[in-house]
Amino acid sequence: MSTEKSWAGGPFWGLGSDWDPDWLITDRHRELRATVIELCASEMRANAERSDDELRFPRRNLELLGEHGFLALTVPEEYGGLGADHLAFALVAEAIARYGCASTAMCYVMHIAAVQAIMLRPTRELVDRYIRPLNTGRIGTLSYSDPRTGGHFWYPMSSGAERENGSFRVRKSSSWTTSGGFADFYVIQTTSPDFTGYHDLSVFVVDADVVLAKPSTWDAMGLRGNQSGGVEVQAALVPPEQLIGPVGDGAESNDEVVDPWFLLGSSSVWNGIAMGAVDIAKRHTTGKVHEDTGLRVCDYPTIQDYVGEAVIDTNAARLAAYSVAGALDRATDGNTRVLQPGETARAAYLHWCWQLKFTAAKNVTGVVDKMLHACGGSGYRRDLQLERYLRDGKAGWVMGPSNEVLRQFVGRSVLLGFGAVDYWNQTVDTRALANETKKLDAAGKRALAEQLLAQADLAEKEASS
Repeated sequence: MSTEKSWAGGPFWGLGSDWDPDWLITDRHRELRATVIELCASEMRANAERSDDELRFPRRNLELLGEHGFLALTVPEEYGGLGADHLAFALVAEAIARYGCASTAMCYVMHIAAVQAIMLRPTRELVDRYIRPLNTGRIGTLSYSDPRTGGHFWYPMSSGAERENGSFRVRKSSSWTTSGGFADFYVIQTTSPDFTGYHDLSVFVVDADVVLAKPSTWDAMGLRGNQSGGVEVQAALVPPEQLIGPVGDGAESNDEVVDPWFLLGSSSVWNGIAMGAVDIAKRHTTGKVHEDTGLRVCDYPTIQDYVGEAVIDTNAARLAAYSVAGALDRATDGNTRVLQPGETARAAYLHWCWQLKFTAAKNVTGVVDKMLHACGGSGYRRDLQLERYLRDGKAGWVMGPSNEVLRQFVGRSVLLGFGAVDYWNQTVDTRALANETKKLDAAGKRALAEQLLAQADLAEKEASS
C-alpha cells in the first residue's frame, strides 16, 4: 500500500495512507476525499484560523464545498447532486475536520442532515425550492434543541404548530443551532397540531427570513466558527408545502434520518480532529531535536507510546464509523432506497449510532490531550494549531446527545430493553412509583389519590372540550 499523500503540491507532512483503512472504500470514495484534501490545502485550512480568531462563520469554506458539488453530496443525481452514500459522507466530514476546519465540518454535517431530512419525504416543491439550488451555495441546518429540555433535544417543549387557513402557525425556540443566523433554511421539529403527546411531532423547513438569531453572542471555547447559538421562530405562517412528510412524522423522521446522519457525521468529525492532532504531533516531534542528547522528540519511547495509542484508538473509532456507514448503505441500497411513512431502514441501527458517537467523542478528548503532552510547550502555542484541535475536540463529549445521555441509553437498553429508553416520556416506572407510594402513611395515600383523581377529572374535561 502506498504511503504517499500529497499536500499543496508536495508530500503530506502527517500520517501516510498506510494508516487509513482504505480497503473499505471505493475509487469513487477516494476521489471525493482527495478533492476535499486539495480544497483544505488550498484554502480551507487557512480560513479555519480566521474563523477561530474572529468568531467568523466559515461561509467561504462552505461555498467552496458547494462549488465542487459537496453541498449536495448525498442528493440523487436526478436532483443535481452527487448521488453519494453514507460512507462518502463519513469520509468527507472526517477529511474536512482533519485537514481543514472543524467548524466547517460541523456546519457541513448539520447541513447534510437537514438536506436528508427533506429527502426522506421529497416533494416537487421541496426539491425545487431547497434541493436543486444547493450548489449555488445555499446552506441548511437542523434546529432541534430546546432550552427547556437541554440534551434531550428530541423533546421540543418550547415549540408548537397550529393549523391556520390551510397553512401552519409555527413557533420554535432552540438553545443550540449550528449556523444559527447564517443558514439559508432551517429544518425544525415542533409538536404537532392537535398535539396528543411528545411522540406526536412534525417537521417543517423554514426560510431564514422568519428565524430570529443573535450570532454576535456566540463565543465558545472551540468550534468558534460554527455559530451554534439560540434561534427562534415566533409564530411564523408556514405554507403547507413546507411541511416535511405528514403531520406527526417527526418521531419517525428523527429515528430514520436526523439521528443516524447526525451521529455518523459528528462522529466522523471527532475522528477527523483526532487524526488531525496526530498529524500535527508527527510533524512537530519528527522535526524537533534536543541538541543536548541528539535525539528528536519522536525518538523518546514515551512519545512513541502516546502516538501509538492515539493511532490505535482513533483507527478503532474510524473503523466503527465506516462499518456503521456500510450498514446504513446496505439497508438503503447505497442511499437510494425511497421509504414510505411507516417504513424504516436506518432506524434499526440507531443504537449502533449511539455507541459510535460515544466512542468517537470519548476518544478525541483523550487523543488531543495526549498529543499536547507529546508536543510539550510547543503544542501550547497557537502557531502549531494543535491547541485549536484540542479546543474543537472538547465539544464532542457535550454535544447532544451528550455522552452521559448516550451511555444511559445503551445501559438501559441492554439491561431493561429498548422500550426502557422511553424517548417520548410515555412509560410509567411502576417499580419507582410503588417504592415511593409505600413510603406514605394512610393519610398521605388518600391525599395523593385525591390529587390524582382531580388531575384525571381535569384531563377528561380538556379532552372533551
